[in-house]
Amino acid sequence: MSALSNRGAPLNRTAATRLAPGLRPAVDPAALRTRVVHFGLGAFHRAHQAVYTERAAALSGEPWGITAVAPRSAKTVRALRDQDCLYSVTERRPDGHRTRVVGSVVDALVMGPDAQDVDALLADPEVTVVTLTVTEKGYHRSPATGALDSAAPPVAADLAADPAGPLGTVVGRLAAGLAARMRAGAPPISVVSCDNVADNGDALRRVVHDFVRASAWPDRARVLDLMASSVAFPATVVDRIVPATADSDLAAAHDALGVRDALCVAAEPYRQWVLEDSFAAPRPPWERDGALFVPDVTPYQLTKLRLLNGSHSALAYLGAAAGLTTIAETMAADWGERLVRALCAEVAPTLPAGHPDPVGYAEDLVVRFRNPAMRHLLRQIGTDGSVKITERWLPALRALRTRGASTPVLELALAAWMSSTRPADGVPPDPAAEALAGCWGPSTRPSASVRALLRVLGAADLAADDALVAAVADRLPALRSGRVEI
Repeated sequence: MSALSNRGAPLNRTAATRLAPGLRPAVDPAALRTRVVHFGLGAFHRAHQAVYTERAAALSGEPWGITAVAPRSAKTVRALRDQDCLYSVTERRPDGHRTRVVGSVVDALVMGPDAQDVDALLADPEVTVVTLTVTEKGYHRSPATGALDSAAPPVAADLAADPAGPLGTVVGRLAAGLAARMRAGAPPISVVSCDNVADNGDALRRVVHDFVRASAWPDRARVLDLMASSVAFPATVVDRIVPATADSDLAAAHDALGVRDALCVAAEPYRQWVLEDSFAAPRPPWERDGALFVPDVTPYQLTKLRLLNGSHSALAYLGAAAGLTTIAETMAADWGERLVRALCAEVAPTLPAGHPDPVGYAEDLVVRFRNPAMRHLLRQIGTDGSVKITERWLPALRALRTRGASTPVLELALAAWMSSTRPADGVPPDPAAEALAGCWGPSTRPSASVRALLRVLGAADLAADDALVAAVADRLPALRSGRVEI
């Protein structure tokens, strides 16, 4: 943690009462109870779902509090508890930043050491909603089938472990906790994925059910039957750009509040939440703060995944190839805005009926991405690329090539990602890093590397597309020279 996070008196409930009214939480944290459990204590949750939940509690007068569960980071949990679970969100606006303390998180736990407390909450009748932001890789899905990869070492270890003890995966902990809830006869509950995964509700339901099915629990069949009728997995679309917290954010929060906030987050002003209206139990009235409940989120989900997230990843890898550092810098390049518009236009025909207007959506993205007050690092966006681009690019690429449509922008983006996987200093972290690096060799032809990389992604069908492989390979020399040609 930065040295800047240690300066001055700390933010806590006592300090919050002395803040100016516009800086204080919208609710009294002491009046809230844990009714939502959230897995994933990252910046995105703190700037998105926690904000919506606080506003819903404030506008309804209902005590919707959150206990946040960190899968690994005991340090973050300690820091949050030291601040009475308060933190601030700063909206980075071109006309000036706006900071406010958020009070909807009432407790924080570490998933492993606090396993019994987590399970107790998951079985608590007062808890009726579980939300998750654990990133795509946290689902441990097979890229080929979408099912739980039960052979993955962390999943296999959890399946062999005592479910009452510490488990290493969120899927395992969630499955064990929900099973305990079913055995206790507690009321129905809704489990809400807030990750950028296509059909995220069904994806989460599948891996949780797969875990129970693969377990050695003698009552697993009964647990699955009860879950089928008592646990809902609504699909969602979440949207807000939340860069990693920098020293400048810590300083800005201190200047705004007059106290030290070690867990401040900064975000763009824009935020959106679209949810499938299929909850099994009471939930916060998030619509009071602008959330949208719809019968089918698919049009919104695929639009966001393929246009916003797809453009973000493309900008990350192409910007890095050009020696740039942030999204705003990349948008300022002579090709940045053209890339966003061109990718959206190329992918738009793959979107289902009822989707937002792709031209207008692209123009909104251009405005959001070029916000000069944001400093969203390309390296942050480029992490875990082998997981992200299988969701963001490959389904659209398959659909377009099946129709015989040209795909020059996706080919360029794919080439930039592939170039970023070459073994070298500065390669973005990736769970498949070793396999990706093994696709390159001093005597390996570019086309052979492209095919091998596609196979690592679980895309053997695309690896067999000779025209695609050749087009991507042809893009590599220019990118290696730092040239982006659209």
